[in-house]
Amino acid sequence: MEKKFRWGILGTGAIAKKFATDLQNLDDAECFAVGSRKMETAKEFAEQFHMPIAHGSYADLIADEAVDAIYLATPHPFHIENTLACLEGGKPVLCEKPFAINAKEAAIMISAARKKDVFLMEAMWSRFLPVNLKVREWLDEGLIGDPLYMMVDFGFKGPFNPVNRLFDPALGGGALLDVGIYTTSYASWVFKSQPEQITAVGIMGKTGVDEQNSMIFTYGNSAQALLRSAIRIQTEHKVRIEGTRGVIVVPDFWHATEATLTIDGEKPVTFTGESGYQFEAAEVMRCVRSGEVESKIMPLDETLSIMETMDVIREQMGLTYPME
Repeated sequence: MEKKFRWGILGTGAIAKKFATDLQNLDDAECFAVGSRKMETAKEFAEQFHMPIAHGSYADLIADEAVDAIYLATPHPFHIENTLACLEGGKPVLCEKPFAINAKEAAIMISAARKKDVFLMEAMWSRFLPVNLKVREWLDEGLIGDPLYMMVDFGFKGPFNPVNRLFDPALGGGALLDVGIYTTSYASWVFKSQPEQITAVGIMGKTGVDEQNSMIFTYGNSAQALLRSAIRIQTEHKVRIEGTRGVIVVPDFWHATEATLTIDGEKPVTFTGESGYQFEAAEVMRCVRSGEVESKIMPLDETLSIMETMDVIREQMGLTYPME
């Protein structure tokens, strides 16, 4: 076996803990070092996940020569600053989604990675799940014919708290950036392009962020996608892709463990698979070990295109953030 791939985790919030937990499913990976703004917090995280190294600053984590790549788990507005610091230090980066606040920031991050020739990828973990890879395979094989209509939703009930990141504009709050990124990215995954026409409506809450939204995407081949996301209501979390010869349904698509293919006139076929953050981590490890600076499954050009689509959506909804 190759030597274990040593991961550094920048940030210690809930999503960092999820990543550290799932990373234990990879025999050739190690939760090696964590970086926090406070040494006390870093030590607590390191102890919880049996990590040998705790750093009391992000800079110290980036400077740690034993770290092979960094998973960046800070809030949305800090992605650009933290990513650029990692890239400047020569560290491959898996940057939590949404990749940035807007396309302008995303372009700067991507340009820096390419200039430094250092690996960078958006952590759209759903895309790497075996079930969603199987959906991509079904689509590529033309099993449902031409996909012409897709419905996807992701909404959950978040308790209202004006200073929580979900509702705070200064932290990039709102449904679109938090969970709408999943629906928007999945539409890009299905149709392999961005929509030619976008119609978006958002419902703004007391703090000025979108608490729910609805979008209609129209593509050049007359295909359409209906997307919904929310942070105050529970939705089904389901993808339904309708084609000229059949249908694909993915329950709980963002952490999918099954998908059902129904070809016209045939019995449904269900594919099952595991879920977890370990699959995106494995892709980063494969790329870094082979000297690749981008993933073909989540390429940087597509990440930028998705951010451009989300910029159009926010413009139509009238949603801006203080840092823009």
